[in-house]
Amino acid sequence: MELNAISIGFIVFTVFTLGGALGVVTTRNLFQGTIWLMVSLFGVAGYFVLLSAPFLAAVQILVYIGAIAILITFAVMLTRSIALIKARYIRTLPNFIASLALFLILLLGVTIPIFGPHSPQSIPGYVASTRDLGAALVDENGYVVPFLLASVLLTAAMIGAIFIARDENT
Repeated sequence: MELNAISIGFIVFTVFTLGGALGVVTTRNLFQGTIWLMVSLFGVAGYFVLLSAPFLAAVQILVYIGAIAILITFAVMLTRSIALIKARYIRTLPNFIASLALFLILLLGVTIPIFGPHSPQSIPGYVASTRDLGAALVDENGYVVPFLLASVLLTAAMIGAIFIARDENT
């Protein structure tokens, strides 16, 4: 491996990403976990910079670090009786594990037959630049359906979070 500025940057951003991820899963404090999540997401933004995708790096910082992680931080800080969450939802752990296993089986069962062991360049409709990605997002034969499905999924997650928060306060 050649040691140049890009290699050193890759190592630094890998330390940020993996160190932040390790901090998220090992800390017991939710506030500290969100701080570690921001560190990890910053490392991912650094990868985008190394890949010459400054727009995606800016989106990563603005959307994920600037909006979602800060929202999680405020939600953690403003949620009452946060210590009771573990006791309340520990009985649903077997259902969660079964649902997760079913989801992974379905995900792998659908994606592997469709995509297989192809490289990204060999997949039809490979998007090479940000301009091509923008055009593909609004093209009816492009990524409109996955984009809309992702927005529906995020809306459902938001409604679920509101439901859990309202259930917790009663």
